[in-house]
Amino acid sequence: MTGWSFTQRPFLIAGPCVIESGDALPRVAERLADLAERLHLPVCFKASFDKANRAKIESARGPGLDEGLRVLQRVRLESGLPVLTDIHESGQAKVAGEVVDVLQIPAFLCRQTDLLLAAGRTGKPVNIKKGQWVSSDAMAGAVEKVRSGGSTDLAVTERGTFFGYGDLVVDFRNLARLRSLGSAVVFDATHSVQQPGLGDGGTSGGLRQHIPDLLAAAAVSGADGFFLETHPDPARAASDSATQWPLDRLEWLVRRTLNLWEAARDRETTHGQF
Repeated sequence: MTGWSFTQRPFLIAGPCVIESGDALPRVAERLADLAERLHLPVCFKASFDKANRAKIESARGPGLDEGLRVLQRVRLESGLPVLTDIHESGQAKVAGEVVDVLQIPAFLCRQTDLLLAAGRTGKPVNIKKGQWVSSDAMAGAVEKVRSGGSTDLAVTERGTFFGYGDLVVDFRNLARLRSLGSAVVFDATHSVQQPGLGDGGTSGGLRQHIPDLLAAAAVSGADGFFLETHPDPARAASDSATQWPLDRLEWLVRRTLNLWEAARDRETTHGQF
């Protein structure tokens, strides 16, 4: 069933980093649709039509706006899942909003006023990635800009903060701080393990082995939803190959995370919050 609201709890946003040719997208969408049905879990499929902030000029960017939206529309129709994609320029908001269910603001663009207002004017749910250099409190301005445009169904995503050169750390206090903004709070496990600029040839590297532990911490720290990039063969992925989660291990990871989320909510109900 298509359509989306961040009022659902818990939820999963997942898919490949960028739209690719071949069978990666339909394979991921099929697996996610199956998980959504069997786990009774709200799932939104994500993929980017353009990765506009690549490290090198020759890095894979995706098929572009027009072809990318055609692909996402096909995924939406064939899988029955709602779909999400990034927008990078204010002129893309209205066009993308006519096809996808959710618009996403990339972390590097979370302070771009015209982009945030344009996303809000679509009336679509909007997910704002917290910039890697931005405090959680400073995201209040980004949320207000989208609301000023007209959207009221919002999420803010924690995806790690720069720590020195080429590494990110996650401060899980940010989940509570972001919740005070009155939006849903998402934890992005795959981008949080990136090591920008430390991969082969100056691309982003990453520490995929830490994804399960970070997700566990987010589940018990109050995240409303979870963001995971996943691929049938991460080593061959067009983008973020060091951090995408293997599709054949996705169900184990999702079940583990949901079990921890439910256990934490049960404890709050029984014992109250600290």
